[in-house]
Amino acid sequence: MTDMTGKVALVTGGASGMGRIIALRLASRGARVAIFDVNEEGLAETAAKANGLTPFQCDISDQSDVEAKVAAVNSALGPVDHLVHAAALMPSHKLIDETHEGMERLFRINYFGTTYMVKAVLSSMLERKSGRIIAFGSIAGSVPVPNMGAYCATKSAVNTYIEVLQNEIRGSGVHAHLICPPAVNTPLIDQSIATDSPGSMREAKNSGRLADPEKIVDAIDKGVAKNRDIIYPGEAKLLLLWHALLPKLWWKVVMKFEK
Repeated sequence: MTDMTGKVALVTGGASGMGRIIALRLASRGARVAIFDVNEEGLAETAAKANGLTPFQCDISDQSDVEAKVAAVNSALGPVDHLVHAAALMPSHKLIDETHEGMERLFRINYFGTTYMVKAVLSSMLERKSGRIIAFGSIAGSVPVPNMGAYCATKSAVNTYIEVLQNEIRGSGVHAHLICPPAVNTPLIDQSIATDSPGSMREAKNSGRLADPEKIVDAIDKGVAKNRDIIYPGEAKLLLLWHALLPKLWWKVVMKFEK
């Protein structure tokens, strides 16, 4: 993973947060990197930080746009060897306050956006018997919290989709990795804070306990280098075990922050 010379990488969510960090690291390792986002200004800011970055404004919730932009990447840079799908949306609302339209939009971006991106590159990778897909699910898909039921559901769907994919393509020469990070100090968290964020997340933000994105990406790098199927960076593995072994205590603790 340290040398990406001659490889074509595609990073979604490249306008900010961990998508930006990963795109810059891949470029520094010699990859030709396409970055996708709806945020045109953020894309330009990322592209200006290093050579080898080519921005494409893309709405991952639109299948036709995804397919057209991936085709444009193939034409401009070559077939994608390395997909990092980090783009997502994370508004927070109590389930009683969620609208069907809002939840459908969230699934369109977080879950179907994942399937659109994977399908757009997978066939070519399988034909070449080479490639890597790194998809961001979330620990929230396994360890839910209040006020984020819709988001947790989308990430649970992503987690399941990628885990099944890993086993369906095993031995093909194409590798898929599922990333399940905890709450990380990125603009995605700010989307939650700006709505009806869980009290535990607001407390973590205010106290400085959110995970450092650079350290989370370091852990992802190490996990991918070891070819791990599922990577739980930071405190994610601890949260997974806590919820699995002591679910009543988990809910007792997180609900205390809602009082």
